[in-house]
Amino acid sequence: MKEQLTQNTILLDGKVTSAAIKLELATEVATLISQGKRAPHLCAILVGNNGASETYVASKVKNCAEVGFKSSLIRYDLSVSEEELLGKIQEINDDSGIDGLIVQLPLPDHFNVQRITEAISPLKDVDGFHPLNLGRMVQNLPAFLPATPYGILLMIEHYKIETSGKHCVVLGRSNIVGMPMSILLSRNAYPGNCTVTLCHSKTKDLEEILKSADIIIAALGKAEFLRANMVKEGAVVIDVGITRVKSDKTKSGFKIVGDVNFEEVAPHCSYISPVPGGVGLMTIVGLLKNTLTAYHHE
Repeated sequence: MKEQLTQNTILLDGKVTSAAIKLELATEVATLISQGKRAPHLCAILVGNNGASETYVASKVKNCAEVGFKSSLIRYDLSVSEEELLGKIQEINDDSGIDGLIVQLPLPDHFNVQRITEAISPLKDVDGFHPLNLGRMVQNLPAFLPATPYGILLMIEHYKIETSGKHCVVLGRSNIVGMPMSILLSRNAYPGNCTVTLCHSKTKDLEEILKSADIIIAALGKAEFLRANMVKEGAVVIDVGITRVKSDKTKSGFKIVGDVNFEEVAPHCSYISPVPGGVGLMTIVGLLKNTLTAYHHE
């Protein structure tokens, strides 16, 4: 896919953007090591063998290697108890040689996800899910931002997209993407200073609200929900959705699509992100940058 899709539409290319940021990270890590310091260290815990989780964790390990980070992967089978997992989290919290810790979601049903999330030290919470980090984010204090919203901000910065005074519509109110995204884009900063409308399943007149948006963040988890008739000319559209749908055009019999009907919507946009190849790659960059920040806090 070319970065310039049409005369009026520019592709928000996650591959190009993440590569540029990873080069900056790799340069900084190389400097640290040349000074005799250790490399930043990210640890991931994976329970079970969920296919999507395996893919995500493998990508995180690969990206750590690319920028010179050390990474550790701790695996448990589905029978692991919550107490055993909590014990391991505390052990990692106490390990000064590990900077960031992620527990890959989803977890099996017998786990209390909130309890696991809150057990991770806020100083090592590079996914940005701990209530302390979310609370600091709300108050615009230094904090680990949730990795996907952080990645979106980095993409907006990379393409120098104007946000001040713009009307931004966020589709979806999850604690991982929609809610933090709405807060971050309304803060007095760049990217930010938007007037934000947060939409969800109970929103009335959704189509009219969307058509008034200068920027749309689509994070519903509904395949190809956003259509051309919902987007005004020149809008910026950032697609966070990832859904696996059947396809007779691929060897696997499936393809990955986003929340945006790309072919329909792209010609009407000033900027648009693809799926795959967009926000997913930026999420990992957000995670890496949080890990480097945690390293400098030691």
